[in-house]
Amino acid sequence: MALIHAKTAAGRQEIEDRGLRLAAGLRSVLLLVDGQRDGNELRQMALGLRAPDDVLEQLSALGLIEVVGGSVDRAPAVPVAPLTSHLGDDPLRYQQLRDWMSETVRKHLGLKGYMIQLRIDRCRDAPGLEQLWPDVAGALGKAKSPAFASRWLEETRAKVLA
Repeated sequence: MALIHAKTAAGRQEIEDRGLRLAAGLRSVLLLVDGQRDGNELRQMALGLRAPDDVLEQLSALGLIEVVGGSVDRAPAVPVAPLTSHLGDDPLRYQQLRDWMSETVRKHLGLKGYMIQLRIDRCRDAPGLEQLWPDVAGALGKAKSPAFASRWLEETRAKVLA
């Protein structure tokens, strides 16, 4: 279960008078906050409203919404056994791993994976890419599911060891 948010008095006032002149995406999500929908549902709805990824955090920082229930969803930590010794300096293996990781980010994270993609692009060797596995898996766990992230790690290890 995710956190449940409700409008604060300031949030209700903002709906009435538009005093903060919120960006359209923020205002739209603020209108949706009702004390019933959880954060995951609100974030899904926000995708179609061109709201920023951290819309709930921004509204909370402005004092317009507050947590009224629920609990924090935590993806279980996914252990990553180092495979650096298997990766070495093989340029072909590096390119295959880089392409695999980039395709995963593009396909499953989209714009949410922009920062991770930048980090992938900065890596110049396979061991550097390997160090990003926990970050990619964490993002996949949030965007998809922890089970999906674990399967991705298993597939990635299999590709490296092949």
